[in-house]
Amino acid sequence: MDLAALRARLEAILGPDHVITDPAVRASYEVDWTRRYRGESTFVLRPAATDQVSAVLAACGEAGLPVVPQGGNTGLVGGSIPRAGEAVLSLRRLDAIEDLDPIAGEVTAGAGVTLAALQQAARAAGWDFGVDLASRDSATIGGMIATNAGGVRVLRYGPMRHQLIGIEAVLADGRVIRRLPGLLKDNSGYDLPGLFAGSEGTLAVITRARLRLIPPRPSRAVALLGLASLADALRVLRDLRADVPSLEAAEVFFPEGLQLVLDHTGLPAPFSRAHGCYLLVEAAARDDPVPALAAALESRIDPAHALLAADRPSRDRLWAYRERHTEAISAAGIPHKLDVTLPLARLPEFEGAVRRRLAEVAPAARPILFGHAGDGNLHVNILGPAPDDDAPDAAVLELVASLGGSISAEHGIGIAKKPYLNLTRAPADISAMRAIKQALDPWGMLNPGVIF
Repeated sequence: MDLAALRARLEAILGPDHVITDPAVRASYEVDWTRRYRGESTFVLRPAATDQVSAVLAACGEAGLPVVPQGGNTGLVGGSIPRAGEAVLSLRRLDAIEDLDPIAGEVTAGAGVTLAALQQAARAAGWDFGVDLASRDSATIGGMIATNAGGVRVLRYGPMRHQLIGIEAVLADGRVIRRLPGLLKDNSGYDLPGLFAGSEGTLAVITRARLRLIPPRPSRAVALLGLASLADALRVLRDLRADVPSLEAAEVFFPEGLQLVLDHTGLPAPFSRAHGCYLLVEAAARDDPVPALAAALESRIDPAHALLAADRPSRDRLWAYRERHTEAISAAGIPHKLDVTLPLARLPEFEGAVRRRLAEVAPAARPILFGHAGDGNLHVNILGPAPDDDAPDAAVLELVASLGGSISAEHGIGIAKKPYLNLTRAPADISAMRAIKQALDPWGMLNPGVIF
């Protein structure tokens, strides 16, 4: 590979300022959100348009330099960082929001658009977006599609794949697939947008997407409940789903996580005494959902163990107990972060079993659990073990598999979970996925080493 010639070609495509070789500037692109995974890139490339992405991939392909696509770099499994000198293809400059159709409730967003920017644009036009994440200010639409992100509203709207109507993506050789603007009814062959969702940048580089919007539901109510156990929380949630049609989010966390948040933020404790489990729910509608939510809670929860908020500042204060878990955990050390899904009926069994299993394999470990009660997705955070100690990860993921769950709920397989893929995917599944990868990227140019 003639790196000097390749660099000259890339600078001609992007401009010298967007072919980054300075190690100090590259550094932030070479470490992931958890700080467990880091590598070194040959270049960091910053295209601003689809034709530049196409030209860059063609040039890198001809030179034999693999490429790692990267969005907001908020993943947790090392899937968006270089590992062996690949070029990092940062898509943050593809940040245009276009063709917002107020009649159809659709919008086209560039891969580098942040979730917060998309939400702002949608709301200004009288609409909203169905996916929400705590990392909304940094997570990008391209990365969210590539990992099929879910977030806190999956209970009502589903993950990113469910919002996807059309897509524009560049194949490894530079060819562009363009299914824009996209149609709700289009059965003319394979669903390529759905295929690329969750593919972690291994099949194509997503550059733009056509997304469905949702009607705004401006009236909101949030309740924080202190309960004895996760099993109790799920029983309450079952009843709320039946009685409160406007229910939009249901989150759980536990006393050790809450204490970490209190210590880190200085927030006051929500209740006068600790509880075994905390359930946070949000209802959203055009009309005030407070009466329905309050009535549903009245017969099920002791008022001393429930907080209900309707105005924005009060709702935000309750959400902070859940949303600030991530920053509090990161401030306490470098965590092992395992994002898993269990059948809802087995979630309480897993919660107790995972604590016991971690105590066996890593006695000094501090497990901090929180997650999305409505879809069975728990975030298992483990503080204490060394970043390169995989024993806790193996213990958790093997337990997940034994209970019929998935080793990855939102962030994908990346490099962190590659050794465990066969725990929850059969040989025929993996063979089919490899065949798709081989067909679309026969030379292994895109995100090599991820998933397989």
